[in-house]
Amino acid sequence: MNIARHIALIDELCFRPFPAEHGPSDVGFGGPGHHVAVLETDGGPDGDPARRAVTVDRFEKDHDAVYEVLASRWGDTDPWNPRTEREETPEPWAWLGARAGVARVWEVQGTGRWVAVAVADRDPGDAVQLLAVVTETPPR
Repeated sequence: MNIARHIALIDELCFRPFPAEHGPSDVGFGGPGHHVAVLETDGGPDGDPARRAVTVDRFEKDHDAVYEVLASRWGDTDPWNPRTEREETPEPWAWLGARAGVARVWEVQGTGRWVAVAVADRDPGDAVQLLAVVTETPPR
C-alpha cells in the first residue's frame, strides 16, 4: 500500500489527456473521455474464499485511506451505487458498476473531470482490484 503514490497518480490523471482510442495504458487502460488506473491488484482468483476475503478487507482499508485524503481535499461524498440508477448508465460508469458495488465519486472543480475510487470485488472469477476512474462523463 502506498497511498501517497495512489493520490499522486489520481492527481496526474486529472490533467492527463484522454486517449483517442480504447486500449491499455501505463496505469491500466483508457479510452475517449476516461482513464482507469489499477492502483492495486491481487494475483487473481485462486479458489480460496478466505484468502479473497482477506484481500478484499485489505483493499477496502486502502480505499478508505485514499478516500480520507481526497475527502479532505474535495469534500465528503456518499457512496455511489450505479446499480440503483434508473436510467442507462454511461461508460465508464457502467463498467465500474459491473465490477464494484459502490464507489466514492467527486467532481474535481476546474478540471471538467470526475474521479471515482472503488474496490472491484463483485466477480469471484476476477482479480480483486483497487481502482481509480477519471472521466469527463458525470455519473447519472
